[in-house]
Amino acid sequence: MPLTGRRTLHGLLLITLLALLAACSSLRLAYNHGDTVLYWWIDGYVDLNSEQKVWVKKDIDELFRWHRKTQLHDYVQILQTAQRQLAAGPSAADLQNDYDDIKNRTQLLLFKALPELADLARSLQPDQLAALERKFAANNAEFRKKNMKGDKEAQQKFRYQKSMEQFELWFGNFTSEQEALIRKASDARPLDNELWLDERQRRQKMILAAARKVQHDKLNKDATMALLHTLIKDSFDRMEQQSERKAFFDAAEAANMQLILTVIQLATPAQKAHAHKRMQGWIDDFNALTAEQR
Repeated sequence: MPLTGRRTLHGLLLITLLALLAACSSLRLAYNHGDTVLYWWIDGYVDLNSEQKVWVKKDIDELFRWHRKTQLHDYVQILQTAQRQLAAGPSAADLQNDYDDIKNRTQLLLFKALPELADLARSLQPDQLAALERKFAANNAEFRKKNMKGDKEAQQKFRYQKSMEQFELWFGNFTSEQEALIRKASDARPLDNELWLDERQRRQKMILAAARKVQHDKLNKDATMALLHTLIKDSFDRMEQQSERKAFFDAAEAANMQLILTVIQLATPAQKAHAHKRMQGWIDDFNALTAEQR
């Protein structure tokens, strides 16, 4: 998912990160197939060999069992909080707190997987590192094709349309008057896809450098875990750190926050009811998934 700001989506919409497969008609069905999706995603990047496939599948199964057992109940609480915020009208501080909660949980998940990620990194062969580099290059080409096509107006329109896909997922259809106001708030966000592409490439280079260091220096598991821990922390903390780009990151964050608030403020009671119902459906699915674990 290409970044469009320090926080891709805030508050209520960031809960989408709790269910990346929620576009499926049933979150419960999607979650139950999440282990397979994650396996094919990894395989698509490094082309797992026959030996790796066996234990990678096992590691993913264990990760999902831990996640189902320890995290889903908290997701229910997050969604219930979002329902209350939606009814009352969230503040910028509410949205910030929601984002921080999601960020921390996402980071926790990656840190939980550190031993398995270290095993995978230590097992990678030169041809697999080459495959990873090619996949990154292909992803960057796709980013350019989608996000950097045409002039500024065309790029703003594409960004707006991608945002509207998320808003419509939550709130249903909007009127033309609402869409015009949302488009205005969307276009007010700083636009610099060259910068975001450079940030993507920076992360990719760090991943490749870390993977090659593991192989070249024949790092043991503990040293590999420490290296990956630093890599994950950098990825999460990059936008908060002082840098020559911080002013842009801060402006993008503020504008993204205002876009979310604009949509919520424009939403009619019927549209808010639509969002509440969708969240309730996810709450029910998470509760059912938790019960299946018992």
